[in-house]
Amino acid sequence: MPLFVLPFPMIDPVLLQVGPFAIRWYALAYIVGILLGWAYARVLIRSERLWGGKAPMTVADFDDFVVWVTLGIILGGRLGYVLFYNPAHFAAHPLEIFQLWQGGMSFHGGFTGCVVAVVLFARQRGILIRSLGDMTCAAAPIGIFLGRLANFINSELWGRPTDVPWAMVFPNGGPLPRHPSQLYEAALEGVVLFIVLALLMRFGALKRPGVIIGSFACVYAVARTICEFFREPDAQLGFLWGGATMGQLLSIPLFLVGAGFILYGLKHPLRRDTHA
Repeated sequence: MPLFVLPFPMIDPVLLQVGPFAIRWYALAYIVGILLGWAYARVLIRSERLWGGKAPMTVADFDDFVVWVTLGIILGGRLGYVLFYNPAHFAAHPLEIFQLWQGGMSFHGGFTGCVVAVVLFARQRGILIRSLGDMTCAAAPIGIFLGRLANFINSELWGRPTDVPWAMVFPNGGPLPRHPSQLYEAALEGVVLFIVLALLMRFGALKRPGVIIGSFACVYAVARTICEFFREPDAQLGFLWGGATMGQLLSIPLFLVGAGFILYGLKHPLRRDTHA
């Protein structure tokens, strides 16, 4: 055990409660993340310099899309958690699938839900699918960052035992000091990913649709894989094939798909004569 252990900041997971109605930090992270991502995407769409002309969608298009992507995040994230992380439990307690306030969301499931929302909405509006996907991925690190902070506040998804000076004893993580892995993920999957994508857009990535999607997928996959080395595996799963975690295994196809999007985007720049 390390000589010094940082105290865990005991923040009530419930921000405000009035009778049976409660506002939790976890839910607030999703709401604020979506709203800030929406505002950020509106700024990007209006910037003709980033697109080399007018964007292949309007601000009004993205305003309407927010409802679709919100449903994609929630439904995909929950379904992914149910199928990938705890299928046996939810098969025995199916009504708990709908208890979103108890937590339990999968990034990879949420990402898949977003993909479905992007494809369906873009086809309905005649928008270039890859460009709408680029906007969605450019804004996503904001929500990921806030979501990981909410995981920290909830004292969930904590790290493996360690003796580093910044180790913490989590209220529901046993007596051993652990890595605050939620903060590692907030930094790498949120801040670093946001900066990388912003720099790529500054250097013309939006002119090559799909490059931001691919870069998001690749950088997230690498960041998640790194963070999983410090994060305690889900108790019901433990370590899987070759000592890898579920998060690492799911990141492999994500990285490969992302690389494919980057290569395709580099070879197929944005056509200025069409929005489809």
